[in-house]
Amino acid sequence: MKTDLDIAHSIALRPIRDIAAAIGIEDQELEPYGHYKAKINLSILNRLTEKNNGKYVVVTAITPTPLGEGKTLTTIGLSLGLNRAGSRAIACIRQPSLGPVFGIKGGAAGGGYSQVLPMEDVNLHLTGDAHAVGVAHNLCAAFLPNPISKNNPPRIDPQRVTWRRVIGVSDRFLRDVVIGLGGEDNGFLRQTGFDIIEASEVMAILALADGIPDLRKRLGRIFLGTTYDGKPVTPDDIAVGGAMAALLKDAIKPNLLQTTEGTACFVHTGPFGNIAHGNSSLLADKIARKLADFTVTESGFGADCGFEKFMDIKCRAGGMLPDCAVLVCSVRALKMHSGRFSVVAGRPLDPGLLAENLAAVSEGAANLEKQIENVRCFGVPVVVAINRFSTDTDAEINSVRERALACGAAAAAVCTAHAEGGRGAEQLAEAVRQTCTQNNCSPQLLYPPEMPLKEKIIRIAQTIYGADGVDFHPVAENKLKQYTDLGYGTLPICMAKTHLSLSHDPALKGKPRNFTLPVMDVRLSAGAGFVYPLCGKMRTMPGLPSVPCGSAIDITDDGSITGLS
Repeated sequence: MKTDLDIAHSIALRPIRDIAAAIGIEDQELEPYGHYKAKINLSILNRLTEKNNGKYVVVTAITPTPLGEGKTLTTIGLSLGLNRAGSRAIACIRQPSLGPVFGIKGGAAGGGYSQVLPMEDVNLHLTGDAHAVGVAHNLCAAFLPNPISKNNPPRIDPQRVTWRRVIGVSDRFLRDVVIGLGGEDNGFLRQTGFDIIEASEVMAILALADGIPDLRKRLGRIFLGTTYDGKPVTPDDIAVGGAMAALLKDAIKPNLLQTTEGTACFVHTGPFGNIAHGNSSLLADKIARKLADFTVTESGFGADCGFEKFMDIKCRAGGMLPDCAVLVCSVRALKMHSGRFSVVAGRPLDPGLLAENLAAVSEGAANLEKQIENVRCFGVPVVVAINRFSTDTDAEINSVRERALACGAAAAAVCTAHAEGGRGAEQLAEAVRQTCTQNNCSPQLLYPPEMPLKEKIIRIAQTIYGADGVDFHPVAENKLKQYTDLGYGTLPICMAKTHLSLSHDPALKGKPRNFTLPVMDVRLSAGAGFVYPLCGKMRTMPGLPSVPCGSAIDITDDGSITGLS
């Protein structure tokens, strides 16, 4: 069987200028990085101001297994299917994080005959955006203690500094560290820690900024801690906001690549969906909507994570709303949600997941039912995409389709884009096209900005997760009061919780009931424009598994990458 990398290497790539020209990007708006990838200059938006927007489709999913549900694959496959049907469609996805690439998941550029190419570039460094985010973030961390050690204004309270450092790979040993050892020349002793780059507020800002002026303003108002008299400290207060923005002047430009069928795909920014808002950049979507009949964008993890944040954070910030949502599921994931089987990354699948079991599918479909409900509560019509595996039976597929339609989905279609590329997504593409043209969409947000922070958290927990209520740890209570008193009470909420359950506990599968959501801490992302509670044992720095995916990656004498999955 061919691997994703084998398939990627078997496809002859088109010059990136040809890809750009085919979707209406002019030569002076393109900044090539070699032959097969390029940046798009933001001046394109000035030229396209008067052009109408195309249809806007967001791809989300049920609660995934640790292996994922093929959501990126479906995002790309749907764009391929729409293009095959005669529409101009552009996929917009996030850049994969090096943490999962070398850790538990491997690459995230799609799969099979539904990928973004060059596959190695997408999964490894691409055009260096993530590194720019890391340097900008850590430059701020380096500037922050300087006024303290030099006794310069502002009078920062070292015990109230909240800004941590970031690194680009998963490293559990850096979650909590002590810095400043070795005497006065090395600064002052302080406990802090590292987050992964994709959890950085700078990454979230890059994804939400609508241009360089907005980027600069957002960076300047990041909350870094407080002074001794309780006033917020920002990058502009320590004169580093401008330098941070300068480091991101190219990173803010969306990246253009191509799919396995030579169509356009934008790959830009990579905030995690279980920690940050989990969506590709606002700018990529805005440009795509001007150039295409259909923009197919992806939100991270299940509808309880990325889709809720897509609506309440990204759409709120960008002033745009979707015409349709695609909810990805698979038979094997629904079987897992029955509670009868477990899926562990790096281990062979339980044979029971590969044998027909209509009872397990029916029991696990409670998760599908809840996620359909979650999308529909925003007033967005939902099309269910059933990613079919060779072991799925017709009876199981029909069971999922019938359950989806009974739960209020506008349509349910089988997708075999992994094996067949765009041809395997034609049924899904037609269902999406029909749903978008029926004009049954009346999108709405979950809560108004003036609702108190605590009530916003409770609404998300009860409406989206199905929790009975929320238990706020005293630390979280104090932080919520502090942020409200400082004037941040109207910001939206970005919940940080496990992506492996509708609840805070990854062991609770299906549609958990009778649980209370524990909020242990709350952090402020004033520049990105949200407050994010940490639910349960949520960590902002992943760890490596016992056998990391990076163990299989190598390079040949001629410079070819091997072992990338």
